[in-house]
Amino acid sequence: MSFSRADVLEVLRSLADPASGKSLLDADVVRALTVEDGRVRFVMEVAAEQAPTMEAVRQEAVARLERLAGAGNVSALLTSHTERKPPDLKIGRHPDQPKGPQKVPGVESIIAVASGKGGVGKSTVSSNIAVALAAEGKRVGMLDADVYGPSQPRMLGISGRPASPDGKTILPLRNHGVTLMSIGLLTQEDEAVIWRGPMLMGALQQMLGQVQWGQLDVLIVDLPPGTGDVQMTLSQKAEVTGAIVVSTPQDVALLDARKALNMFRKMNVPVLGMIENMSTYVCPNCGHEEHIFGHGGARADAERLGIPFLGEIPLNLDIRIASDGGAPIVATQPDGPQAKAFRDVARRLIAEGVV
Repeated sequence: MSFSRADVLEVLRSLADPASGKSLLDADVVRALTVEDGRVRFVMEVAAEQAPTMEAVRQEAVARLERLAGAGNVSALLTSHTERKPPDLKIGRHPDQPKGPQKVPGVESIIAVASGKGGVGKSTVSSNIAVALAAEGKRVGMLDADVYGPSQPRMLGISGRPASPDGKTILPLRNHGVTLMSIGLLTQEDEAVIWRGPMLMGALQQMLGQVQWGQLDVLIVDLPPGTGDVQMTLSQKAEVTGAIVVSTPQDVALLDARKALNMFRKMNVPVLGMIENMSTYVCPNCGHEEHIFGHGGARADAERLGIPFLGEIPLNLDIRIASDGGAPIVATQPDGPQAKAFRDVARRLIAEGVV
């Protein structure tokens, strides 16, 4: 059955916001509505105290829209502005403090993988470390928190949509021994996620708290580049065991990596160490080694700042091809020299009791 965006809007207009009595559209609850290829996706953004009552409305919206689009073709996320009350600006008073970091049920440790800037290979490092830890017998989860550029579904070779048996919990997908949840599993591969900060924070909290992770030894969180809302929310809401900062050797990347390190220190998150990616290139034909982006910058920074240096990852075509093909190099060539760099990092994390 064909339907249009206008049909979807009419359904949403027929549902009422319990708080205001207005329709969902007039109450300005609906965000990021997309109607494409027979599928409907949107977010319902409400105040935190409205979330329990709005869940029933969300389920009713999905049920009505599935009559148009068909079962499984409608995705609706419920997010809240914030858990904090508006600050009391009267002189001499302090705003209420947010609830402190909490453990994610069933998850023993959380490792955040971050970078100061984009393009340094942070997601490639994240996926390979996750698969390497799984190869060492650990129960591993991956949370792709890079909401604007989710790449882990492609890198881990996972497609399809996570199921939600009760409309409240989400069942993640799995491959290469790694359990994955990503916004990329809920959107088309080329679809942009156009969200403001509160929606990002709400989505991250949902993926931490409403996903059935099961029993995990470690949850790897692939963070977006920079020092923004997602990094702050993760540090404030979850008990993060530590962070790994990925950088390439050149000065521009290291400048931003230092900012990421400084952010984690200010957020009281331990820094587990630095990794230098694209550290060296060895010509496969003649064996000549070239330091295209420089060499040793991350190691020098780690030594200067007194934090561990976890290793160097080469610039290698096989790593790129493996990641683009959905099977990280650790999975396809576990005994190869490129995989060894990632496996050494995983074994060090285990030896030091982090995982």
